[in-house]
Amino acid sequence: MDLARALPVFCLPFVHTVIECTPVERIYDPIPFFFNIVIGQPLGAPMFLFVMGACIHYSKKNLPTDMMRRGRLLFFAGFLLNIWRFFIPYMTGYAITKNADKFITPLPYRVFGNDVLQFAGLFFLLLGLLLHFKIPEKWIAGLALVMSVAGSLIRHFDTGSTALNIALGHVIGTEDTAGLYVMSDFPLLNWFIVPLCGYFFGKILIKVEDKGAFYARISPIPLVASTAFFIIEYFYGFGQMDSGRTLLYSENCYYHALWYDALAYAAFAVGVLGLNFLILKHISRRLHAFIISLSKNITHVYIIHWFLVVMSTNVVLYAIRGTQELSTGPTLLLSLLIFLITYPLALLWGRKSKKG
Repeated sequence: MDLARALPVFCLPFVHTVIECTPVERIYDPIPFFFNIVIGQPLGAPMFLFVMGACIHYSKKNLPTDMMRRGRLLFFAGFLLNIWRFFIPYMTGYAITKNADKFITPLPYRVFGNDVLQFAGLFFLLLGLLLHFKIPEKWIAGLALVMSVAGSLIRHFDTGSTALNIALGHVIGTEDTAGLYVMSDFPLLNWFIVPLCGYFFGKILIKVEDKGAFYARISPIPLVASTAFFIIEYFYGFGQMDSGRTLLYSENCYYHALWYDALAYAAFAVGVLGLNFLILKHISRRLHAFIISLSKNITHVYIIHWFLVVMSTNVVLYAIRGTQELSTGPTLLLSLLIFLITYPLALLWGRKSKKG
């Protein structure tokens, strides 16, 4: 599970910098495709959310009241992050360039819109509430499936109001059909089932003594089947791989995950966790320590890298060059530089937090 968290954490600067710096017409070129679609989708947020659900059983604070308290903290932390990674850089960019269309118009969505932290908060709130009222787990699983199907049927929904799109976007997949912005990144209906699958998986895994035999028995088929499914989606252009008419539509096909994509993400996570268990047997102690370090500092890396990505691309590059677009080579170099700055700062933050 540490490796499942560490890989996305290491790749975060690459994924987000590639998205920010790659022109729309090149987003499906091999390298941008690899970071945006392969790493940024099945190996990114879905994997993180699945592991988040599984790790509930490994936490000392896993009572329903603990979950709801954690949910409230995560939900409001998401908005603080939006101020840090968007409001401050965008206001800086506007002060320098006076370009209101780029820096001021998107601010309502950027500041009040939902992302993975807000979704994680809502997940813990809802799961904690259901467990508090002692709802049987089979009914919780059924509710999650109904939510996923319902979310699949009403995604790409436009209320005609930016404020309503943003508010409802925490629950259902809303968007601005004028093509300006993605209005909801991880709506509760569409994504609740992914970490819930992780929750059920973790409940089983924590009781397993021979994890090697366990993973050898259950991981290969989900890994092969889900990978094959994603490849079929790509070639036939449906589900998360549906490119649609615009990049916005394509992004929402991922953010507003269909029920079968959500289940495929969960199956893929089970497969990758088995693969990770095998990999960790054959790596050096130093690399293993690095993986553990990344996993432990995931929150610090996430917060720091976002500020550096947005500030360096949307503000610095845009102010200097009049565009934030870069060719692939410079984009990867900038991504690496951001990680090399982020990681030591994250370690320093972690040490300061422990001392405090």
